[in-house]
Amino acid sequence: MKAKSIKVDYLARVEGEGGLYVKVKGRQVVDVKLKIFEPPRFFEAFLRGRSFREAPDITARICGICPIAYQMSAAHAMENAFGVKVEGPLRALRRLIYCGEWIESHALHVYMLHAPDFLGYEDAIQMAKDHGDVVQQGLSLKKTGNELVTLVGGREIHPINVRVGGFYKVPSKGDLAPIAEKLKRARDAALETVRWTSKLPFPEFERDYMFVALRHPDEYPFNEGRIVSNKGLDIAIQDYERHFAEEHVQYSHALHSIVRGEGPYFVGPMARYSLNFDRLSPLAQEAAREAGLGPVCRNPFQSIVVRSVETLYACDEALRIIEEYAMPEAPAVEVQPRAGNGFGCTEAPRGALYHRYRLDDHGIILDAKIVPPTSQNQKTIEQDLWEFVPKHFDLPSDKLRWQCEQAIRNYDPCISCSTHFLKLKIERE
Repeated sequence: MKAKSIKVDYLARVEGEGGLYVKVKGRQVVDVKLKIFEPPRFFEAFLRGRSFREAPDITARICGICPIAYQMSAAHAMENAFGVKVEGPLRALRRLIYCGEWIESHALHVYMLHAPDFLGYEDAIQMAKDHGDVVQQGLSLKKTGNELVTLVGGREIHPINVRVGGFYKVPSKGDLAPIAEKLKRARDAALETVRWTSKLPFPEFERDYMFVALRHPDEYPFNEGRIVSNKGLDIAIQDYERHFAEEHVQYSHALHSIVRGEGPYFVGPMARYSLNFDRLSPLAQEAAREAGLGPVCRNPFQSIVVRSVETLYACDEALRIIEEYAMPEAPAVEVQPRAGNGFGCTEAPRGALYHRYRLDDHGIILDAKIVPPTSQNQKTIEQDLWEFVPKHFDLPSDKLRWQCEQAIRNYDPCISCSTHFLKLKIERE
């Protein structure tokens, strides 16, 4: 077989700047490298010396699509360090704002970033020419999620109302009534999204992944629980670094995460779903079954259906919270800083997001560690390509390239939480 390379200079619909290199010799894959070549952004470094109160707003700037996840992980870590517990209506509001983030982020990915792969379009703009109603539905869903984040968080991008201990201002019951009506329509749209995505053409591809996610005794996880896996892991959040490690690889500026003694693992909607199916609302469970999903999903191409199920759940959960909501007496609980270490982990749309801080007596940050979801999935993305490409050698080169790109987008990667591009090269010998 002649040496042949396939190069995609710019893979759109992926957030972040990086590249994937695949080398094929005969009918065997001999090398796969997911390369991240963006410069470091030094968020952990410039958190040092700042007050604990600043951490939620500073870390929110890491990502414009999932700032709530960063704010919540930071807030939970600080509260853990200071022995503070946020309960009742304030805790419910945290879940409510997280619902908004999941709705807007999942809708963006499902309709604008991922669906064009399945339908053969370069982007959502091209797709809209033939599927205008579908794209409008996705935009409407996303808008409702953004409005919910704005209502609770103060604005839709980098919200300003979240603080350690709760919020600066809380809505009244009447403030929530208008968004409830919109959420009812969004729930109908999300149910239709599950049905629509279930009919998309999925390549036959499954792997025995090590799924990792939070698990809560009573709830589908947003911001509390233990870290569990389908391979027996069950630990408190503060034990994260005893079981997980980050490794430097020569070809990437980003660290690769592994479970110590186990290897790569998978975080995100498929992991959450497969570890917490029994915690979904009855409506979401029924929709998943009607879509052909079982309690566990191992085909990453079907992650678009799983995200749609989570969107439906987020709408359902938001409506439940609003119905039961009673305005708290104060917008936040009192926080008294003290020296110590604080640990937080919440479920960003793309998966578990871990924060750890060391603080002095005045609540000044001495050290910080942040592990975002995409960095945890990098090795698993590489392993998918190791196994996916050999099963599809007979595809024309352009089709194989397309499906390799799609395999990456299954993870909705946010490589540096900015919007650049990914370069893809497949080399055949």
